[in-house]
Amino acid sequence: MRLSARLMIAGLAMAVGGVTAGCSAAPKLAYAQNPTQPSSRPATASGPASTQPGTAPAGAPGPAGPRIEIAAAPRGVKAKEGILVDAATGQVLWTKAADVERPIASITKVMTAYLVIEAGSLNRVITVPNGIVAYDKTYDASTAGLVPGEKLTALQLLYAMLLPSGADAAYTLAYAYGGSRAGFLARMNAAASRLGLSKTHFSDFSGLPDPGQYTTYSTARDLIGLGRDAMKLPLLAKIVATRSYSVAAGSGHRAHTWKNGNLLLTRYPGAIGIKPGFTAAAGQCLLFEARRGTKTLIGVVLHSSSSVTDPSAAVNDAIRMLNYGFSG
Repeated sequence: MRLSARLMIAGLAMAVGGVTAGCSAAPKLAYAQNPTQPSSRPATASGPASTQPGTAPAGAPGPAGPRIEIAAAPRGVKAKEGILVDAATGQVLWTKAADVERPIASITKVMTAYLVIEAGSLNRVITVPNGIVAYDKTYDASTAGLVPGEKLTALQLLYAMLLPSGADAAYTLAYAYGGSRAGFLARMNAAASRLGLSKTHFSDFSGLPDPGQYTTYSTARDLIGLGRDAMKLPLLAKIVATRSYSVAAGSGHRAHTWKNGNLLLTRYPGAIGIKPGFTAAAGQCLLFEARRGTKTLIGVVLHSSSSVTDPSAAVNDAIRMLNYGFSG
């Protein structure tokens, strides 16, 4: 091989090794040691054109080094916090303020469902308590249309909680499985600790601002951990992928039809879950997962918009991130 060619290849290798997108050399070394940190996106390099290789016009500066082009991160993501991860390996593909603690709204219900499914006895019949009325009214909460005194199975209540984001169903399940509000919240926080969610705390089983706007909180990175564990439960994965679920009228309850509020399921091919949410402090949030071929990505966006009427903001952020992830 000619010496000039060898020098060109060596220069290219040094340039590629020394350039990262939006980070210094030190973080790059840290990522290399930790497979859960973002990996570099594919890079392309091209050298400057020359009419006579190996020579330059008199008085002209020497040849420039190889031009490195790094694939851009997902553009237009409006969320204050977000993360995208390979669901199978845990490899982080992109982050934005992923370790900042924020309120998480109804994404909280994923933990509530996780604990109920883990506890089992899903065919047990549960009576909807009177307390749902004041609870829902106090916080103007989304409901599944449950009426005190109705009798539904735990499985039916899981659909009522996760599809229309029924706070009434979350309340009913929490009291049935925890014995009391405090009892179930203790289980939620114990589970957070067990799952390694060190920046997560629950003060309400629905994610409502009880007792305050910021007393239930997590981070995008912690929510990825919760989402990955939750989606390993076949029943939970089935429920969050369901578009609509109906319960026929029976001796102990009325007829119900619950539709999934996760708009990503109808807007993004391959979307398979998992949970949106909104409060005034949390803004529009979405924990999401999608699969294409053998690749599954999971991500979360927090506070994509402060408008209660703009759930598409979080969905649009998720689409931008998924397109980026699947393009690699």
